[in-house]
Amino acid sequence: MITAKALYASARLRSLPLSVSGVLLGSGAAYGAGAFRVDIFALALLTTLLFQVLSDYANDYGDAVKGTDDDGRLGPRRAIQTGQMSAAEMKRVIVVTALLSALCSLALSILAFGERFYLVLLFLALGGASIYAAIRYTVGAGAYGYKGLGDVFVFLFFGLLSVLGSYFLYARSLDAALLLPACACGMLSTAVLNLNNMRD
Repeated sequence: MITAKALYASARLRSLPLSVSGVLLGSGAAYGAGAFRVDIFALALLTTLLFQVLSDYANDYGDAVKGTDDDGRLGPRRAIQTGQMSAAEMKRVIVVTALLSALCSLALSILAFGERFYLVLLFLALGGASIYAAIRYTVGAGAYGYKGLGDVFVFLFFGLLSVLGSYFLYARSLDAALLLPACACGMLSTAVLNLNNMRD
């Protein structure tokens, strides 16, 4: 049975501050450039939080199905692993969260670029790629997390895309000065991923 307790446990809320760090960095730069907007900021935060929660749910499902979450796992206990939720139930949760993520991504793209259709399409594609990456980290036969590619995707999505993409939502342009902070954010996120994997 899907319960609020199981959803809360699987969402791993302690991972959320790291997921919003890139948005905060990009938004702070936009504020400094005089391009900041509260409505874009709020929706960007909600979107990135949904992406992270989706990734956590998918990770719970993927690792459980593959047998990675066994009794020897040292990290936080997960919903399927502890029997709080079945794999089929978690699959439904993943679908709903992915749909909510897609809707937020669409609303954010329209809010930021409404009159520029090509930019709406570009950011919808990036949102779709984020949803795909969140799920495919551990789900499916070709899960890239099991191929040692997690570092690459985390660096790209939590660093470059998060910081530069957030800034672009406001300014509709890129600033080369943000490349180094974006790389630093991506490397920090990659380091956290490696620490979590070594613990688990």
